[in-house]
Amino acid sequence: MTRFIINQKIKKGEIPGKPVFIGKQKEESIRIRLIGFDATNFVEIELDNLNEITSYREKYTNIWINIDGLHNVAIIKEVGLLFNMHPIVTESIVHTGSRAKVDIEENYIFTIIKMMFLNPQKKELEAEQVSMYLAKNILLTFQEKQGDIFEPIRERLRTSKGRVRTHNTTYLKYCLLDTIVENYNFLMEIFGLRVEELEDKILLQPSKDTLEEINATKIELNYFRKTIRPAKEAISNFKSFKTDLITKKEQPFFNDLNELIHRAHENLENYKSMLSEQLTVYSTNVNNRLNDIMKVLTMFSVIFIPITFVAGIYGTNFDYIPELKYKNSYFVMLGSMLVIIITMVSYFKYKKWF
Repeated sequence: MTRFIINQKIKKGEIPGKPVFIGKQKEESIRIRLIGFDATNFVEIELDNLNEITSYREKYTNIWINIDGLHNVAIIKEVGLLFNMHPIVTESIVHTGSRAKVDIEENYIFTIIKMMFLNPQKKELEAEQVSMYLAKNILLTFQEKQGDIFEPIRERLRTSKGRVRTHNTTYLKYCLLDTIVENYNFLMEIFGLRVEELEDKILLQPSKDTLEEINATKIELNYFRKTIRPAKEAISNFKSFKTDLITKKEQPFFNDLNELIHRAHENLENYKSMLSEQLTVYSTNVNNRLNDIMKVLTMFSVIFIPITFVAGIYGTNFDYIPELKYKNSYFVMLGSMLVIIITMVSYFKYKKWF
C-alpha cells in the first residue's frame, strides 16, 4: 500500500454512511481506555465492555475515551450508537484515508487530523489518522494503533499538573490538537537541519549521493504537504464557526493553534523552495565542472595540434627533406615544439582561460 494513495475498492458500491474499514490494520485487538476527571477527582481504566461507560459518565464531570484500533467496525458502530453519532461520522472514523476536517455542529465538534511520525530506520514519514468527537463534557478519540504523543497529557491529568484538570473536555481537545501541531513543527526542525546540511554538501562537494538525498527529502516534504495543507484548512474553521462548545475564554487557545499550524506550513513551503534552489545549484555546479573538464581537454588538444603538425612534417614519406641531413635537426624540432607549448600556455594564462 502506498503512502500517498489508499486503495478504496472495498468501498465501491457501498451505501453512503455505512462504516467500512479502509486502510491497514495496525492492531490485533481494539483497546478502550477511559479517563474521568475534574478538579478533585481522577480515574483511569481500561474497559472490557462499552456498557461500563454509563456508570463513569454519572460519576465524573469530564470523560475522555480513547479507542486504539479501527478495524473492528462493529465496536465503532456500537460507540456511534451509544453517543448518537451521525452515520457519516462513524464512516469517516474507520476510513483511514479521510482528509483532515473539522465539522462543527450544534451539539458536537468532529475533527479528523493526521498524526505524523518519522521512522528512524527508513528515515521516512508515517501518518496515523486521529479522529476526535467532542460533545458536552465528553471527548472520544479514535486512533489506528497504540502508542502516541499524548502520554504527556495523560501524565498531566494523573498528577493534576497544569490547568487541564480544572478545565473541560474542550480544553482537553485543544491540548491534544496542540500536541499534534507542535509535533509538526518539531518534524519541520528536523527537515530544516537536513536541508541546511544538504546545502553545505552542494557547495563543498556535490555528488550523486547528494542528488539522491535531495530527491528523497523532496518526497518526504511532499508527503508532509499532503497532510498539513488540509489540516491547516480544517483548524482555521475554529476561528470562523461559532459554537457553544467553545466559549470566549477557550477561543484564544484555538486561535493560537491556528497560528502554530500556519508556522509549520510556512516552514514546509520554505524548505520546499530551498530544495528546488538546491537542485538548480547542483545542476549548475555539475555543468560548471563539466565545462572545466572540457576546457582542459580542449586546451590539451589545441596545444598538441601544432606539435603533431611539426612531427607530421618529419614523418612524411619523401626521400629528400632538406633538414633530415642536418646534424641537430631532431633537437631543433624538440625545441620548436617546446617554444610552441610555452607560447600557447602563456597566452592562455594571459587570457585567464585557466
